[in-house]
Amino acid sequence: MEPEPDARIDHGAPLPPYRQLAGILLARIRRGDWQPNRAIPSEAQLVGEYGIARATVRRAIAVLVDQGALFVVPQRGTFVKPEGE
Repeated sequence: MEPEPDARIDHGAPLPPYRQLAGILLARIRRGDWQPNRAIPSEAQLVGEYGIARATVRRAIAVLVDQGALFVVPQRGTFVKPEGE
């Protein structure tokens, strides 16, 4: 079952927080919150929004980069990868 785009992190859940965040971010991408080739919120913004550690945010982003949903541009941020690329 895929997380809802507006879900919160459940620290008591069996799924680790970074996996929960990766699912939430992916759901938000699919909903259209962020357009292809546009930046998602910064790590600091995601830390504040979800109340988790920066390392957890980085790990979630790494999962989505590995899955091909996001790409990182050094010194610029993390961007939504266009479908089919």
